[in-house]
Amino acid sequence: MKFGINTYLFSSPFTNESTSFFPQFREWGFDFVEIALEDPANIDPELVRKALDDNGLACRSVCAATGPGRDLRGTRKDQMTAIEYVEALIRIAPVLGSKLVAGPIYSAVGRAELVPDDQKRKQWAQVAANLRILADFAARHEVKLAIEPLNRYETDFINTCDQALRMIEEVGSDALQVHLDTFHMNLEEKDPGLAIRKAGNRLGLLHASGSDRGTPGNDQINWDRIFAALDHIHYPGDIVIESFTPDVKVIAKAASIWRQVEPSREAIAVDGLRFLRSLAF
Repeated sequence: MKFGINTYLFSSPFTNESTSFFPQFREWGFDFVEIALEDPANIDPELVRKALDDNGLACRSVCAATGPGRDLRGTRKDQMTAIEYVEALIRIAPVLGSKLVAGPIYSAVGRAELVPDDQKRKQWAQVAANLRILADFAARHEVKLAIEPLNRYETDFINTCDQALRMIEEVGSDALQVHLDTFHMNLEEKDPGLAIRKAGNRLGLLHASGSDRGTPGNDQINWDRIFAALDHIHYPGDIVIESFTPDVKVIAKAASIWRQVEPSREAIAVDGLRFLRSLAF
């Protein structure tokens, strides 16, 4: 089991200059960096890879940022924009050393609305068709795609592990996995531990975040149950701390972070990593 830090905690958008955080990540004891890449044009992938190598770090996952205009269930233009963006991440990921692109790639984050059942079915079929294109592309590049259920305030489309698994079954590709997040599960799952067990060998990534978006372990989540479930499925994958503070303004607004929930970003990273490692099997 390896532990990583998502760059959203320190930088948005991620650029070549954001690699200046890498020495600190390594000093704190992280095994790898999850790069949240808002715009592939913002980086020189080979330069970033060298910075990772120089600091003894890996990039084991690339996190997609699907804001407005990137939507597999949107207008035709939105769909094509989303496909082109995710395909760009798939091409970049191996250069960075990653075999995984993760996140809510199925829809624009923040799109949450009550729609009639017939429209929902149409959206579902549309997303499945687009994900087949992306899964095919990912398989050709030997990259996996992990789709992340989000809470009801950030999407109306996929909120639970069951829904993500149903979409994966509909698409029918081994290139698709599930990406679960403790913050979202705390809001949407009846039993987060059971959700992990249901995901089983389809679980490609776990984001660790406190119930208030703060430090894992400094919150009300039943972490013992989370790790018992991971142990039950013999989870061999990665755990990434993805938390937010008001310091990164763009992400603070997107994630509705209106107050300082922890003393500092460093406290989230250092204390969170120490806590997660104490539970690891």
